[in-house]
Amino acid sequence: MACPENMFFLIVLFISGVLACFGQRDLNTTMPDRLDVLTGSCMQIPCSFDIPDQHKDTFNSTILPSGVWIKENSNFGERPDNVIFNSSKTVNRYQGKITGNMFQKNCTTVFFNVTTNYTNIYFFRIENRPFLATDPDKSVNIVVSDLPSSPIITVSGEVKEGTPVSLNCSAVAPCPEHPPELTWTLPTQFTPENQLKENSDQTKSVLSTVTFTPSYLHHEKNITCTAVYPAGTSNKRAEHNMMLNVSFSPKDTSASIIRADSVLVGSCVNLTCSSTANPPVTNFTWFKISGGKTTQVASGQSHTLNVTVDGGLYYCEARNSHGCGKSNEVQLAIKGQEEVIGVAAGTLGAFLLISLISLFVWRRNSRLHDGLERTDSPQGQNSPVGTVCTNQATAGEEPEEPAEDQPEEIHYGDIDFSKLQTKETPAAAQDRVQGQESEYAEVNVTGREAQEPPLNHLDGLYAQVTK
Repeated sequence: MACPENMFFLIVLFISGVLACFGQRDLNTTMPDRLDVLTGSCMQIPCSFDIPDQHKDTFNSTILPSGVWIKENSNFGERPDNVIFNSSKTVNRYQGKITGNMFQKNCTTVFFNVTTNYTNIYFFRIENRPFLATDPDKSVNIVVSDLPSSPIITVSGEVKEGTPVSLNCSAVAPCPEHPPELTWTLPTQFTPENQLKENSDQTKSVLSTVTFTPSYLHHEKNITCTAVYPAGTSNKRAEHNMMLNVSFSPKDTSASIIRADSVLVGSCVNLTCSSTANPPVTNFTWFKISGGKTTQVASGQSHTLNVTVDGGLYYCEARNSHGCGKSNEVQLAIKGQEEVIGVAAGTLGAFLLISLISLFVWRRNSRLHDGLERTDSPQGQNSPVGTVCTNQATAGEEPEEPAEDQPEEIHYGDIDFSKLQTKETPAAAQDRVQGQESEYAEVNVTGREAQEPPLNHLDGLYAQVTK
């Protein structure tokens, strides 16, 4: 009789063998869990299989096995219509073909002209007599729709101003023979790079990559990736929109005075600093420029100060984790200073005007006085050679004419006219404008002996002086 310990060991071994037998799969298949397919297009189901060790002796690897697709339920004995495709047959319910190499255990299959009726779960079966096996534990869920799935946009790293960044757009390609075409809409110039790639579950996708250098102007701008799918005789579109989130240092920093007009000494004014930044500004700092020196006076977006006599220039700095920005300089105008400057400027202007007028009058009077002195000087003065007397008639008197029967005594002499040229007086200028007249003057010469020519040779000699 066996020992109780040995009996217990045999029972455990028997139960383990039974459980192992019931839990063993006859066929191991690999396929994606889900496929999204577009109506009118094709669909490719990536598929591979493996034969368990306990059935390898019954599987003839030298004979091409047949691949069978079953929908809805792996047990098709009661529903033979659930068999939609058998590679050993020429006519099937679904039009398709196995594109994989079955000798290499690749059961990838393509179905054409997909309709919404194709939406279901599907199982794969191998028929290689005498080996016949179905994998009931693995299926693929096929979802067919009239609209394509939207592409997906991803960003490689932080989008920072001045740093190149790559944007990726991915769209599923359920029909690799006719993959979708991807296009970008960006607020800058770019050159895309497109490629067809294989995913981890062996499905296919189209990947488009663009690389550009963003600026703060691209912040919160929309970008779009559009996928165009060929579906029968028409195309179907799907797109994905995304807003750019660009990190940048403070920009457009500006300082302003709430009371923009002039202020009184001792009153309070409020200075405000504004800036655009991402992430937002974390620190505002105020500075004052006075006497050529810059001094930090306060912190915070707003600054209230008591007005002093010197006023001064003020500016602010805004800072975040990416840098800082400096504002414009604002002048704090003091009302008292403006009034003093205005009065001083007016007084100085009036003084200069009065001085110019006085100087002009003085110079004019001086010139007139000099002209009168030259005009009223005694005859013969400043004339070293002789004296010229103009023949001027007094009021009511007619000039005397020489008697015809009396001979005239005529004298000759030298006259130096250069000594007689004086500055033209206003009266002389008026006479010159009214017209030039000829005057006759009698010339008396005192320093030289006169000679008397015979009267019968001379009719008369007159000296004509033209002014």
